[in-house]
Amino acid sequence: LQSEDPPHGEVLVVQPRRIAARLAARRVASELGEPVGGRVGYRVRFESRGGPDTRLWFVTDGVLSRRLAADPALSGVSVVVLDEFHERRLDTDVSLAVLQQIRRTKRRDLAVVVMSATLDAEPVATYLGCGVIRAPGRPYPVDVEHAPRADDRPLARRVASALRRLLRRDLDGDVLVFLPGAAEIRRAREACQPVADDADLVVHTLHGDLPPAEQDRAIEPASRRKVILSTNVAETSVTIEGVVAVIDSGLARAPRHSPWAGLSRLETAPVSRASAAQRAGRAGRTRPGLCVRLYTLHDHESRPEHQIAEVRRADLSGVALGLRAGGWGPPSLFPFFERPTEASLGAADDLLEGLGALDGSTGELTDLGRRMAALPLHPRLARLCLEARERGDGRRGALLAALLAEREIRLAARTSFSDQQDRLVEEGPSDLLARLESFEAAEREGLRAARMRAMGLD
Repeated sequence: LQSEDPPHGEVLVVQPRRIAARLAARRVASELGEPVGGRVGYRVRFESRGGPDTRLWFVTDGVLSRRLAADPALSGVSVVVLDEFHERRLDTDVSLAVLQQIRRTKRRDLAVVVMSATLDAEPVATYLGCGVIRAPGRPYPVDVEHAPRADDRPLARRVASALRRLLRRDLDGDVLVFLPGAAEIRRAREACQPVADDADLVVHTLHGDLPPAEQDRAIEPASRRKVILSTNVAETSVTIEGVVAVIDSGLARAPRHSPWAGLSRLETAPVSRASAAQRAGRAGRTRPGLCVRLYTLHDHESRPEHQIAEVRRADLSGVALGLRAGGWGPPSLFPFFERPTEASLGAADDLLEGLGALDGSTGELTDLGRRMAALPLHPRLARLCLEARERGDGRRGALLAALLAEREIRLAARTSFSDQQDRLVEEGPSDLLARLESFEAAEREGLRAARMRAMGLD
């Protein structure tokens, strides 16, 4: 923004998560001495801060995907920066390939930058036909300790034990704990609270479901030392000041395609060695630090160096629909950065044909398929919405699609700590219909506006 020859159009910096986009925008704006929404802004799902003067936009990969679908030439954009590319999310991989096609066919002036602290840069550079710029940081040393042996105690108890051992070392800073999801965070908070009380620490949580104000409290400097229980959002966010120690569970939620349901679901899985290095590095951003891994050295060394790209393990029906709708042709001929398996490409086309979105004889989208592509939904859910509309109940169809796409909205189910004792008993012909009735009852009695916005019903 302050260089001698800045780009004339917008600069899009693509982050893998909403919290990372929002925090990065705030950090850059503060360094320029101005509030977010001026020259620097962000745009994430359900939230946007910026205006006609905004030149630098921090966005999520989903927002970029929708913009590419609406404007395949990216009019008015000069530079796209794909940050944290090592996570190899499906939207990011596909966006990279589409951006490269745009550069070759429509916008030779469009600059694309791929950034990562742990990625093997050479394959990406070869794909883009560009050079590699290395910008070594100055991290402080971090001592890494592994569990001496496998521990079958519940994860929350292991976290509390590790925290207790760390505090015996007279740490004078904050502790960041990496956990796979919100449920594990809740359990760990219960287990760690007595330990934190004894040491006069305040416990904060950090994950994507929290309101922005609560996320801010977790990362902002405080008068008391903190224990921050976080999902992997803290791997890629801006530096959290004051962290001197990390406790790493070695686990994260990862999307997996469910052939039975036809949709993706989140599963708990071990993180790669690259992700583990990212996590450990959070303890060495401002001073020497310590990382305690709750798994053995043998376990760590047996893990893959990098995460398996989602394009190799995810459902590709949405990609197949979007590429055809964007004019890029069938996925079987599309030049991906990393090519999916033929089986997954074939399964995607089979599903689209079964939904009526694809003409099996020509391989072209039907009129129904083009209407499905206009909705920011999985093809199954888009078909549900359109069918409900045809039957005169479009609003209820949209609600059913939202209930399927979003996480559990019932408090009792979201806060249940037990997989068996507290499981809710569904009654009636469908658990989805039971959730629909619960939502409509709550809506009649008054529902939180933020949750209604998330469901698209405000």
